[in-house]
Amino acid sequence: MGSSNPDYDVIIAGGGMAGLITAASIGHHSKGKARVLIVDRNRKDEPGRKTNNGWTCGDATSKRSLDYLADHIGIRYGSPELEHPVKGVYVYSPDRASKVLFEGEGYLFNRKLAPRRQVADARKFGTEFMFGATAERLTSDDGQITGVSGRKSDGSTFTYSAKVTIDATGSSSTLRRFMPIPSMIEKEIDPDDVVGTGRYILDFEPAADRKEFFDPDYCIIHLDQFLAPAGYCWVFPKGKKKVNIGLGVSHSGLARRNRRFGLNDNLQSLIDKYLADNPVIKSYSQPADDANSGNTKGNWQVPVRRHNDCMVANGFAVVGDSAWMPRPIDAGGISPAIYGGTILGKVVADALEAGDTSEVGLWKYNVEYMNTHGYPMASFEVLRRYLQTVTNDQINYGMKHFLSEEDVAAITERKHPEFNQARFMNPAMWLRILGQYSLARGLRYTVKKSASLVEINLSYPESPKGFSDWQKRLERELAETVEKFKPLDVVAA
Repeated sequence: MGSSNPDYDVIIAGGGMAGLITAASIGHHSKGKARVLIVDRNRKDEPGRKTNNGWTCGDATSKRSLDYLADHIGIRYGSPELEHPVKGVYVYSPDRASKVLFEGEGYLFNRKLAPRRQVADARKFGTEFMFGATAERLTSDDGQITGVSGRKSDGSTFTYSAKVTIDATGSSSTLRRFMPIPSMIEKEIDPDDVVGTGRYILDFEPAADRKEFFDPDYCIIHLDQFLAPAGYCWVFPKGKKKVNIGLGVSHSGLARRNRRFGLNDNLQSLIDKYLADNPVIKSYSQPADDANSGNTKGNWQVPVRRHNDCMVANGFAVVGDSAWMPRPIDAGGISPAIYGGTILGKVVADALEAGDTSEVGLWKYNVEYMNTHGYPMASFEVLRRYLQTVTNDQINYGMKHFLSEEDVAAITERKHPEFNQARFMNPAMWLRILGQYSLARGLRYTVKKSASLVEINLSYPESPKGFSDWQKRLERELAETVEKFKPLDVVAA
């Protein structure tokens, strides 16, 4: 199938974090033998730029994902691409009275400098780059993706062929949406599974010592259904006097909130209010040095559902935001890109070696990603839906009364909490449960549903043959939660 002598072994459309890590992983596992081309719309001196607003991102990732990268392809990041270490992530209740350690050690990336390092990592293995070029369409022959066609910044067109084409162009990818062959990859995302996010990067002089508003050792997430409806706010330290501060909202959640309170807020006005209300971050400015210029204010769209149920087709794969990999509960996309790119690179190198780049030959990527990083994502999707149904008062109550030390430990380990303190068989908890009966019921339902979703995901089919039955089973479980967890204020007040 396809060209017997293609221009490249692999073409990667998109030179962001997912695409660059995939290229390095292919190079590592093929020992530099694979001929890889990255097609990227950015200029050579601005690799990895995501939007006109720069390298817009929350910048945080876990130490465990960086260790995974180092262990599997020998790349260990340091300064300047890693800007600041943190000991964990604290999630605060809307009243700021309760906090939960949500994640362990991690780092804040400098997303402008990191791609320069990642381009160098890929080049070491012989990866070629075509900057200033946009991959617009996939080419195909006899049911196999055979490469890409597109346009360079000077208006000229190009077409290149490859044994494997990888889409790393982002969540609104036109390559995925207009696939010219039949496949099991989902092409469109529900608008309610996309959040609008925005942030500032600021230098500032601390005006107070209030650890619930800024802590140089911890990332902070603030839950607040009024300020960030169906989303959350964040204060991530990039130094003792430097911060990444912003928030994310669901578009429909914001519309419902505005209707209910007769307001006309948009994403930017909410971010500006959140910044103005922070008692620590005052006397601030947007840094203008090379490491930050052009990247200090921006917004972007992030998918927040489970990753694409199938991520491969004949001669084709999706990775990173193109595969909807960001974690549903917090929109974190760096760690999934690291895991996804690392795993995909090995699978592609093995497929090239075996001479089988069909859907079957690439299928192991689906299985390995699910078993390594993807298996809890459907349950996090359910937890996100559930959180959209509760009020600030309920979140305050639940974090104060229903979270045990075991729940906190589970959350830190990326497991779903059991919420045993909301168990109806626990007489000692009856008074608390009666105080928020519907909240306790919702938490228990979420726990049971999450356990069944994890079990389904860990039984992901080993080949395409079992996929249809598996997906139907997953969709049945998820459909019930969509019906049960209607967001707050669906009907205009």
